[in-house]
Amino acid sequence: MNALRHGLRARTVVLPGENREEFNQLCDDLEVEWNPHSRTEQFYVEQMAVSQWKLIRMEVGEVNIFKDPAGPAKQIPLLDRLWQAQCRLERSYARAQRELQRLQNSRPQPDPQPEEPAPQPEPESRAAEVGQALSPVSSTSEIDSNIHPPTSDKLTPKTNGFKVTPACDPAIRFEFPGTGQIE
Repeated sequence: MNALRHGLRARTVVLPGENREEFNQLCDDLEVEWNPHSRTEQFYVEQMAVSQWKLIRMEVGEVNIFKDPAGPAKQIPLLDRLWQAQCRLERSYARAQRELQRLQNSRPQPDPQPEEPAPQPEPESRAAEVGQALSPVSSTSEIDSNIHPPTSDKLTPKTNGFKVTPACDPAIRFEFPGTGQIE
């Protein structure tokens, strides 16, 4: 089943002597991590897997070059080519990852679920029983003297220099000193 999911390139990347199951596990891990939804996204996941697999192979090759008794005259040119190939594979992996992220960020977002209606506020006497905060004004007589119903036609001074302006709708408008009205 992995051969079908990982495509033709994934079937040909594992060389004789390499463990196909390890490569399939790498592919499965990347699929779980990136959760591709389209064939294009799957392509980039495969590109990341192939690049990572070849980078691992190059690390093994690098160790084998250092084990070669031929000496630095032969090792340096081989290591130079190997490091160039590693840089290309790292760029390939990073480019595939960037493109995959771009595709996934551009996916259509699902419609948001309708929000549940907000709970109705409890009466103040009940709010005090359950420990919820009340008005920042300390006494109810102070509240009654500073806030008037929206049908009032006059401005009433309020504590700390704020004014309450009656409105046509039930919302109360606050006027801050020197700033105008804020709804």
